Amino acid sequence: MMRKIWMRTVVIAGLAVVVGMRARAQNVIAIDATAPMVAPQPVAAKLGSSRNPRGQVIGINSQYLTLDGKPWLPVMGEFEYSRYPEAEWEQEILKMKAAGVQVIETYIIWNHHEEVEGQFDWTARRDLRKFVELCGKHGMDVYPRIGPWVHGEVRHGGFPDWVLKNGPVRQNDLVYLKEVQSFYAQIGAQLKGELWKDGGPVIGIQLENEYPEGPAGSGRGTEHIRKLKEMAIADGLDVPLYTVTGWDGAAVPLDEVLPTFGGYPDAPWQGTNKSLYGNEIYAFRFRNRVAGNMGAVGGGGQNPAASYKNTPFLTAEVGGGGQDTYFRRPAFDADDIAAIAPVMLGSGVNLLGYYMFHGGVNPDSGSITLEESQRADDATDVPEKSYDFQSPLGAFGQERESLRKMKLVHYFLNDFGAELAPMTTRAPAEVPSGPKDTSVARVAARTNGEAGFVFVNNYVRGLTMPERKGFQVELKLPKEMVKVPEEPIDLPAGAYGIWPVNLPLRGVAIEKPVTLRYSTAQLFKRVETGGQAYYFFFALPGVSAEFALGAGAKVTGLSGPVKTSRTESGVMLRVRGAGASEVEVKLDGGVRLVLLSEAEAEQVWRGDDPSMLLATKSNAFFDGARWTLQSDDPTMKFGIFGKVKASAEQKIAKDGKDGVFVEYDAVLPKIELKATVTKVQEAKPHEPWALGPKLSWRPNALPIKPEVSEFAGAAAWRIEVPPVPAGAEVSDVWLKIDYQGDEARLSEGKRLIDDDFWNGLTWTVGLKEALPDWRSAGRTLELRVLPLPKTYPMYLEKADALHFDAEGAAYTLSRVNLIPQYQLVLNVADQR
Repeated sequence: MMRKIWMRTVVIAGLAVVVGMRARAQNVIAIDATAPMVAPQPVAAKLGSSRNPRGQVIGINSQYLTLDGKPWLPVMGEFEYSRYPEAEWEQEILKMKAAGVQVIETYIIWNHHEEVEGQFDWTARRDLRKFVELCGKHGMDVYPRIGPWVHGEVRHGGFPDWVLKNGPVRQNDLVYLKEVQSFYAQIGAQLKGELWKDGGPVIGIQLENEYPEGPAGSGRGTEHIRKLKEMAIADGLDVPLYTVTGWDGAAVPLDEVLPTFGGYPDAPWQGTNKSLYGNEIYAFRFRNRVAGNMGAVGGGGQNPAASYKNTPFLTAEVGGGGQDTYFRRPAFDADDIAAIAPVMLGSGVNLLGYYMFHGGVNPDSGSITLEESQRADDATDVPEKSYDFQSPLGAFGQERESLRKMKLVHYFLNDFGAELAPMTTRAPAEVPSGPKDTSVARVAARTNGEAGFVFVNNYVRGLTMPERKGFQVELKLPKEMVKVPEEPIDLPAGAYGIWPVNLPLRGVAIEKPVTLRYSTAQLFKRVETGGQAYYFFFALPGVSAEFALGAGAKVTGLSGPVKTSRTESGVMLRVRGAGASEVEVKLDGGVRLVLLSEAEAEQVWRGDDPSMLLATKSNAFFDGARWTLQSDDPTMKFGIFGKVKASAEQKIAKDGKDGVFVEYDAVLPKIELKATVTKVQEAKPHEPWALGPKLSWRPNALPIKPEVSEFAGAAAWRIEVPPVPAGAEVSDVWLKIDYQGDEARLSEGKRLIDDDFWNGLTWTVGLKEALPDWRSAGRTLELRVLPLPKTYPMYLEKADALHFDAEGAAYTLSRVNLIPQYQLVLNVADQR
C-alpha cells in the first residue's frame, strides 16, 4: 500500500513538471519580423488644402500621417467646448497640452446652437470661434466633428427637435439637406480664417458619426456621406483631412474620406446587467480594427482590416473613460484606462484619439433638457447635466490618476512617434483565442527591419491575469534574433508597457549613436540640456529594469542600485529590485539614461522649453515660462531638471537635489472650509420603474430614469457653503459628496447645478465652475437623493458597497467635504 502511494506521488510530481515546462514554453513568445516592410501608398481619398501660410504641410498615406513630409503620430483628445464655461477654456486647454495632447477634437452639437429654428447662438460657452482661437494661441490643433448627428449622449444625437418634426433625417432628403446646409454655413462662418490653409489650427473635419451603410441608390450610406462632404466644402470647410467613424457597419466612401476607430473599457449602452469583463479593447488587433463592444452597437459586427485597404489605422474614440447610463454604471480604475493605449499602439494605431479626454456639464437650455433620454426616444438615459465620463480631466477640470499614467505614453509619442509611425505591426506565432483567453501572453511588436518596439499587456479589466513565469520575447529581425529580456523573467499580473529594441541613443555632440538593444523599462522622454542627451525611463511595477547596450557602448558613470556586466553583444545593466528608485547611467558621447519608478515618472511634466522638466505631485500646466501648480495640499514640493531656475510671488525654498532634479518647496497659508449639512426631508419609497422601448440591436427593455417630479419625495439635505477667505491662494474648491442611493441632484434654488447616478465613486463638484461669485459669498445648496430599493434591475459595478436599511432601501449621506485647491504660480526661466 505504501509503495502504491509513493508511485502515485512520483507520477503526480512528473505531471507537475510537464505542466510547468509547458507553461514556461508558452511564455516564450516568438515574433517573426523578417518580412520586408511594405512601402506606403497614396490614399484614395480626395482631401483638402494641406499647406498653411508658414509652408507647413499635413499629409497622409496608406500607413501614417505626415507633417512636412515626416511621419507624424499625434495624440488627440475630445474636449467639448459647449459643455464647459468659456471663462475656464484656456486653463483646461493648457492642462491637456501639459498632458501631451496635441490635437483637440470637439463635437459641434447642433441643438446646443440652434434649439429654435433659425435662432443660432454662438455666444459664451457656445462661442466656437473663441474656443478655436484659444487652441491656436497655445499651439493646439483642432479637429471639429460637425455631425449633423453626433450622438455624444446628447438629446436626439444633437438634432434639434424641430429638425425631427420637419421630416426624414440622415439621408439625402431635400428639406433635411437644406437644414444641414444652413448649420454647416454657420460653422463655416465661425471657422473662417481659422482653417489650416489660412494659418489657423483646424486640421480636419469629421462628418456624421456612427453612420451605417444604406441601400445603394437610396440617398443613404456612402451617397449621403459624399453629399455631406460636398456641402461642407461649399460652406468653406476646406481642410487637410476628412474622416468618418468606421464602426457599426460604417458607410465609408474611401475615395472621399478616411475611417477612424476606437473602443471602450465597458459598454454602458448595452442592455445587460451583467459584468462585461474580458473586453476586446485589451487584446491586440491583428485582423480587425473595430472593437467588439463598438461593432455590436448596431449589429454591424467587426470590419476586417482588409475592408480599409490602403488607409492608416486612425482612432478618434479610444475610451478615456465611459459615461454611466442609468441602467449600466461601471466604475473605472486608472489602469482600466491607461492599459488601453499601449495595446492600441501595438495594434498599429497611428493617431491616438481619445473620447473623452475632458468631461463637462450640459449647458442650460430653453424649454427642454439636452441629455440623451429614453423619454425623448433616445437609446439610453444619462444625467441631465453631468457628462463627467470618468475622464482623465473630469467634468470640473479635476485631474484623475489615469491622466498621469496616460501622459507617459503621450510624452513618448511626442518624442518618438515619428520613429514608431512607419513601423509595421508584427503578431506573435500564438495569440489568445479570444478577448477572455488568459492562457496566452498578449504581446505585439512594431519594427522597421532593424529596430522596433515590443508591446506587452498582462492587464485586462475585471479578469485575474496570471503571472507569466519564464516570460521572454524572441523577436526575429532580418539580421538577428533579439531576446527581450536576455534571460526570461516572471512578468507580474497587471503589467503593461512598451519596450524599445535596437533604439539609437543619439547624443548631442556625436554622429554615431549608441544602440540600446533593449530595455525592460519603458521609455517616455528625451531631453537635451547642458550638452547632454537624457533618455528618461520608468520601471514597470514588479519588473526589474534591464538595459542591454550595443558593443560600442562605454559606461562612464553610474548612480543607484545598478550592476554592470559585459556580454558578447555589449554591456548589460541590471537594476537591483523591481521599481527601484532613481538610477542614472552616463555613457560616452554625452548620452545619459535616467530610470525612475513608475510613481516618480508620473510626477514628471514637460513644458514648452524642451530642455527642462518639472516634477511634482501637484497638478501642473504651463504657458511658456509660467507654470501653475494646483494641489489639495498647501505644502507644494517640486523639482526642476535642466539649466533653469524657479521664482514665484510666494516664498519658495530650494531644498537640495534629488537625483537629476533640483528640489524646491513652498508652503501656502492653509484655510479651513466646512460645510454645514442639515437633513430636511426623509425619503418616500422609490416608485416602480417604467420601461423603455425594445430596440433592434437591444431586444430587452431597460428601466427609464425617474422623472424630475419624483424628487419631490427624495431624501433632502441643506448644504451651507461658507465664503472663501479673502486673499486665499486657491484656484477652486471641491465639493465632495459621498452618498448612497439611486440618483442625486444638487441645486441652488431652482437651478440644477449637477446630477449623478450612484456608481460607488465620490461625486465631485467644482464650485468655481458651478457657482457664480463662488469666492465672495456663502451659498445654500440643496441635495436630493432618491432611495435605491434592495431589488433593482440595473448593473451597479460597486453594488457590494451598498447598505440597505430595515425597509430595504439605500439612501444615506455619509460625508460632505469642502477641499480647497491651492495654487502656486512659478516663473521657470533660463539661468544660463
